[in-house]
Amino acid sequence: MPRQFDVVIEKDEEGVYIASVPQLPGCHTDATSLDELMVEIREAIELCLEVEGNEAGNLEFVGIQRVTIAA
Repeated sequence: MPRQFDVVIEKDEEGVYIASVPQLPGCHTDATSLDELMVEIREAIELCLEVEGNEAGNLEFVGIQRVTIAA
């Protein structure tokens, strides 16, 4: 049965994309292109599920909010 996971994607100062899966703590990867990143995160999710015994957290993705503070 197919399962869906939310993936958070960020880009660092060197232009590398970083993906993480909130439902699977510790499940993350990086790549130099978005296409490569999507291949890598699918592999990472499969590996994380293997290690965790197919158990994923029950977190529901709500959204992202940017907060600005005075430095």
